[in-house]
Amino acid sequence: MFVGKYYNSIDSKSRVIVPAKFRLELGGRCIVAKALDKCLTVYPFEQWEKFVNEKLELLPDSNPQARRLKRHFLSSAAECDVDKQGRMKIPQDLAEYAGIDKDLVTIGSNRTIEIWSKENWHEELDEDTGELMNASEIAEGMEQYGF
Repeated sequence: MFVGKYYNSIDSKSRVIVPAKFRLELGGRCIVAKALDKCLTVYPFEQWEKFVNEKLELLPDSNPQARRLKRHFLSSAAECDVDKQGRMKIPQDLAEYAGIDKDLVTIGSNRTIEIWSKENWHEELDEDTGELMNASEIAEGMEQYGF
């Protein structure tokens, strides 16, 4: 399970350091793809295969929206290796999509990891509290989703 938030940066060779707490579970090989928000999702290889086989493969090829959805995820996906120093190279087109040019935030998202540009991450936060959601929004979401 991936949890936590880490501040980092991308180097001149488009490499990011994978937080030490994420490396073991991530393994040496992973998939990086565009997320729904302006960030990237890093999938452990097995999790990516599960997503493709249990979700994307079930979408009907006869439906134009389903085909576009498949294309969104599959065309943006890149296989990446984590080197011995714990670094992973982010493809240029994915870094541009997420607005990552220097400082970034890596967050655990249960079965995946998200990589955000620091700027995009801070745009997600409430100006007054610096949090993603206030207490009322959290309570409302918990009720809506049956917590």
